[in-house]
Amino acid sequence: MIKTYFYDKDQDAMFHDVDLSQKDSLLSNPNSLLWIDLYDCSANELNYIGDLFNFHPLALEDCLQINPRAKVDRYDDYNFFVFHALRYFEEAEEEDEISSIELDVFMGNNYIVTIHPVALAAVGKVARISLKDTESTSRGPEHLLYRIVDNIVDDCFPIISRLGERIDDLEDDIFLSRGRKITEEILALKRTLILLRKVLIPQRRIFGNINGHYSFLVNEDNVPYFLDLVDHLDNILDTANTYRDLLNSTTETYYSIITGRTSEIITVLTIISIIMMPLTVITGFFGMNVTIPGSENPFYMWYILMGMAALVISMLAFFRYRNWL
Repeated sequence: MIKTYFYDKDQDAMFHDVDLSQKDSLLSNPNSLLWIDLYDCSANELNYIGDLFNFHPLALEDCLQINPRAKVDRYDDYNFFVFHALRYFEEAEEEDEISSIELDVFMGNNYIVTIHPVALAAVGKVARISLKDTESTSRGPEHLLYRIVDNIVDDCFPIISRLGERIDDLEDDIFLSRGRKITEEILALKRTLILLRKVLIPQRRIFGNINGHYSFLVNEDNVPYFLDLVDHLDNILDTANTYRDLLNSTTETYYSIITGRTSEIITVLTIISIIMMPLTVITGFFGMNVTIPGSENPFYMWYILMGMAALVISMLAFFRYRNWL
C-alpha cells in the first residue's frame, strides 16, 4: 500500500494521494516536500518507488530484509536510514512481550520515503497532524524525519515507566514468594531491557554528533530539535541502565534468599537426622532378641523413653549453645 502526502510551498497547503507520475513537477520547487509512505508493501511496489527515485539496489535489498541495527547510509543525492520502533504487550507470552518493528527511510533534498511492514503509530500520528498543520512539512524533510523518530522515542517512555513499576513489584515479591514465577519475571524483564538497549543505542549514535560532525545534512534551524531528541534518547538509556543494575541486584538478592532458605532447610533436616541417630541405636539395641537387664521391672520401658527424651533435650540444648539453631 502506497500513501502520498505533498506539501506545496507556493500554496502553503498539504495534499493527499498525489499522482507520482508527476514527481518531477512536484519536486521542481526545492521548498516543497513529497512524503511517500509504504505500508505492508509488495516487492513490486517497492521496486516501483526505487525506479522512480533511482534508489541503489543495495538499499532496496535492505528494505526487503530484516536489519537488526539502526544505521544510516549516505548516497550522492539521498540518505538511507534504518530505525526500529518498539511494540510492548505485557500480557503476551514471555518471548513475545516486546518486539521491534523496522522503519526504513529514504531522505532526499525535498522528499522522504518511509517503509514499514506493519502500521506504526508514530508514522500515523505524524501523517494525521501533517494534513491539518503544515509546520512539520514546511521545515524540510529532516524535520519530518525528526517528528517520526521523536514519536518512536516518545513511545518508549510508557514502556520504561512500566518496567520500573514491575521491578519495584519484583523487589517486594522476592521476599514473599519464590519459584518459577519469580524466575520467569526476572528473565522477561532482562529480555525486555536488552532489546530496548539494543534498539536505542544504535539510534542514539545516528544523532549523537548532530551538534558536531553531522551524520547527515541538517538545517541549522532543525539542529535544536535533534539535540532534544538525543536528550530523550539519553534519558531513556540512562534509565534503562539504572533498571538493568537494579534488576541484577534484585536477582542476586533473590538467589541469596533462595540459598539462605535452602541452608535453613538443610540445617533442620541435618539436626533431625543427628537426633534420630542415637535414638535408632538405642531402639536397635533394646530391640535385640536377647534378655535385657532390668526387663523384670514393669517400668523399664518408661525409664528407656525418659532416657531417650533426656538425650534429645540435651542434644537440642547443645545445638542451641553452639548457635546451630
